Amino acid sequence: MKRMLILPAVAMWFAGTVHAQPRPLALAEAVEMARRNAVVVVRAEGAAQNAGQGVRTALGAFLPSFSLSSGSTYQLGATGNTRIENGQIVTVARDPWSSSLGVSANLLLFDGGARLFNLREARFSRVSSDVDEDLAHWQAALAAKQAFFDVLAARETQVAAAAQLEQADRQRWVAIERTRAKAATRSDSLRAEIQVRAARLAVLEAATARASADAALARAVGSLESVTAAAIDTTEPALAADDAALIAMTEDAPSVRGARAKLDASRSAQKGSWTGYLPSVSAIWAHTGSGAVGPGYWGPNHLDYAGTMRLSLSFPLFNQFQRESQVVQAGAAVRVAEAELRDAQLAARQALTDGLGQYRAAAHRVASQLATVDAAIEDLRVMSQRYSVGGSTLLDVLASQTQLDQARRDLIRARYDQRIAKAQLEALVGRDL
Repeated sequence: MKRMLILPAVAMWFAGTVHAQPRPLALAEAVEMARRNAVVVVRAEGAAQNAGQGVRTALGAFLPSFSLSSGSTYQLGATGNTRIENGQIVTVARDPWSSSLGVSANLLLFDGGARLFNLREARFSRVSSDVDEDLAHWQAALAAKQAFFDVLAARETQVAAAAQLEQADRQRWVAIERTRAKAATRSDSLRAEIQVRAARLAVLEAATARASADAALARAVGSLESVTAAAIDTTEPALAADDAALIAMTEDAPSVRGARAKLDASRSAQKGSWTGYLPSVSAIWAHTGSGAVGPGYWGPNHLDYAGTMRLSLSFPLFNQFQRESQVVQAGAAVRVAEAELRDAQLAARQALTDGLGQYRAAAHRVASQLATVDAAIEDLRVMSQRYSVGGSTLLDVLASQTQLDQARRDLIRARYDQRIAKAQLEALVGRDL
């Protein structure tokens, strides 16, 4: 009995040495941390920021561009010029400095509507990036839930392993006592000892799996401190929507919304490709000054200023079929985007069908395994009592013990599968169920 009490304590100490007092996390807190710290989320947020800047750049194309230029030049070795005044040669000092100052503005008045289509394309691209960001949040939430449920499964496995060790220790004690009383052979005590050793190994493996699951949860939520899953209600998760409502949700799933936004952007790009057949009109204004003065002397009394205003029209008659190539490529991109949208809709429905089937099958297995565990516990109790009075063999008891251990493992797996199936459905439709 002392060993029966010491071994679980050793297993708990082993787990404690790997993760010293990890902080328990509720499921909602774990999901929130993952949505904030996951690498996939940070990357998606950066892409969304870039897409937003793309919209601002497209808007800026409607504004004029301004430039300011200035400079001064000093010529080395200047000796001056000579000229004749009143019959005498006079040397006129030559200023070695020359300066210039200019400001100009350029405004594209008409480009066939290309800027409008570019702006629409940029806005649709931003919508697509926002959808990708939302999808990344749900992917991070799914990863956090999987890690969270892994910890719960590992904890339940620890409990089952401790129960297995306790039962094996008890059975060994009975076998030893029956062997001493000459009511059983020595092989019974040896088999019971083997069963205890197997149970000890199960306890050690369960402790190792629990520590690994805690580490995986910390990585999934982006926590540098040790964390673990807080205990939750063991009631099996139920879906808050029927099949018809779930099918309707797939039309607004993140993957479908992203494909739809990409199609809109492709259509806008296709319309913009035709603007290459239209002329462009631009206006240029410039005001410049120059003079033989040093740097800083740029006033109206030092430089000679002149202003210009110019309108220009450009119309490419032939550009080696580049416009035609752009039109063809844009049309092909639209057809691909249409096919991708259709495929995304069908894929969402297929994933929903598979997910519902997995969820319901897991729920059925949970109910079945609960009954199986109860039956195996009762069978082991009866076999143990019969063995203690000589009504059965130790092999019968060990067979019942093996069935109980397997039933507990199957129950843990069924619960895990049901929880994961629900989390996957939530990530698919992009909302909590």
